[in-house]
Amino acid sequence: MFETEGTFALFMMIGFVAQLIDGALGMAYGISATTALIALGLPPALASANVHTAEVFTSAASGASHMAAKNIDWRLVRRLAPAGVLGGILGTLLVSHLDTHTARPLIAAYLFYMGLVVLKKAIRPTHAKAKSLRVRVLGFAGGLCDAVGGGGWGPVVASRLLANGEEPAKTVGSTNLAEFFMTAAVSVTFLFTLGPSFGQAALGLVLGGVIAAPIAAFGARRLPRRGLMGMVGVLICLVSAFNIVTALM
Repeated sequence: MFETEGTFALFMMIGFVAQLIDGALGMAYGISATTALIALGLPPALASANVHTAEVFTSAASGASHMAAKNIDWRLVRRLAPAGVLGGILGTLLVSHLDTHTARPLIAAYLFYMGLVVLKKAIRPTHAKAKSLRVRVLGFAGGLCDAVGGGGWGPVVASRLLANGEEPAKTVGSTNLAEFFMTAAVSVTFLFTLGPSFGQAALGLVLGGVIAAPIAAFGARRLPRRGLMGMVGVLICLVSAFNIVTALM
């Protein structure tokens, strides 16, 4: 089912659109791509594996760019990365051993919730400072949710840190660099748990993302961020609702 040229082109389109969204919003690449792959019929573990394999390349490029721009708080990276790796590995082991019929509606429900989180940020941006938080706990939770659901590191970690009053540029740069270590660990763990049976979708996602990256960078300053975020949130919720109904039928 997933070995035709037409399907590979569809994977490229998903990667292209997900990268456009991420380039404009700074988040939701994993959520968007995983939601679409599950809608195509990929099991949740396989969808997450492919998305994280693709994200190894995108997060590496992003992290390197932020290092060059000196947007890295190394103290924050040292606290986030190990915790994110641990959470990501545990999340990978969990989703890899869940029965597909059990996992599909649960992951679809998680992605529906994340769609609501994105939609909420569009309707009511967070300006108030959040309560104090433990960065390592936040990194662990972000890695766990990201591995299980195929996305969520940005909304869980970066958004929470920004709401806590951290410097925006260094927060985004540091969380992107920490995400690279988390996604690399998740991808390696999936390789051991699932074997080398995934990769075609990942290749399509990477190629589509590479094509979209310069377009996303050009359009990031011109697109209405809140309007786009609202549209993405609604779309994720609609597709996830479809996935939930399909999984329960």
